[in-house]
Amino acid sequence: MRTQPRALLVALTLVGLAGGTAVAADSTDPIKLTLHDWTGQLITTRLMGETLKAAGNNIEYVQADYLAQFPGLESGDLHVAMEIWQTTGKEAMDASLATGKTVDLGETGMEAKEEWWYPAYMAEKCPGLPNWEALKDPACAEAFATAETSPDGRYLGGPVTWGGFDEERVEALDLPFQVVHAGTDAALFAELESAYQRKAPFIGWIYTPHWAPIKYEGAWVEFPEYEDACYTDPSWGINPDATHDCGKPHGWIKKVGWAGGEEKWPAAYAAIRSFKLDNRTMGELIAKVDLEGAKVEDAVAGWMKEHEATWKAWIGG
Repeated sequence: MRTQPRALLVALTLVGLAGGTAVAADSTDPIKLTLHDWTGQLITTRLMGETLKAAGNNIEYVQADYLAQFPGLESGDLHVAMEIWQTTGKEAMDASLATGKTVDLGETGMEAKEEWWYPAYMAEKCPGLPNWEALKDPACAEAFATAETSPDGRYLGGPVTWGGFDEERVEALDLPFQVVHAGTDAALFAELESAYQRKAPFIGWIYTPHWAPIKYEGAWVEFPEYEDACYTDPSWGINPDATHDCGKPHGWIKKVGWAGGEEKWPAAYAAIRSFKLDNRTMGELIAKVDLEGAKVEDAVAGWMKEHEATWKAWIGG
């Protein structure tokens, strides 16, 4: 760790924002924030990064795999991940925190849900939905089939880097479905849009906060309620010989950081802990990018211009 001269540290604490607010900038070494492969996370990360830049911090954005980023966070090669979803990242995050090399930087204020979702027009083709057991009916599976999967239904999952255990769930619940992964977040929602316009068969990984479940009428499949034991104890649940015989957990989206950053950038870490957004705000920002064609950077800049008091409060302004 590079030690900053005392005079420089004192000077950095007096870095001012446009409104004249004095904030601490900590070390001048770059804080490396990780970028992943979905629009909301890019927005969240740049909102925090640009806020820290305004406070005088040196920020670097680094592309990283969602689940495989933890060794980098533990070693200090990466510093902050702004979105770890309880639905898919809880196990990896808990294992990392247990090493003592990463720290929980608190919840983002957004509530996560990502589950199998189908358009409303598919309900009449699969009576019994949203109960998951309706999917076991061969006629229902055929209604969701494509030429490549018939007679099995086709479930469009997220990119493989997102995790999610969909293949394990299909096997544990003995569902006549094949899991096909979208290559990117954009491809996933492009296929949803195309299917919805054509009233074509569709069931896939849809999540919130996002614009899709607001724009399109549909519903999430109701699987057996998640408990931690579902993912670890085969004796739990409907299938006594398999784990993952349940739905995904629903809940928080957290921020996680390299433990060494607490000492190196204490003011920045305090600001990251203060970061809070709600689902509606994030859904609107994602829509600006995905539906209106705005660049992530422009959507972030526009929001920061209109909500100066909010982001200045994160840095104690």
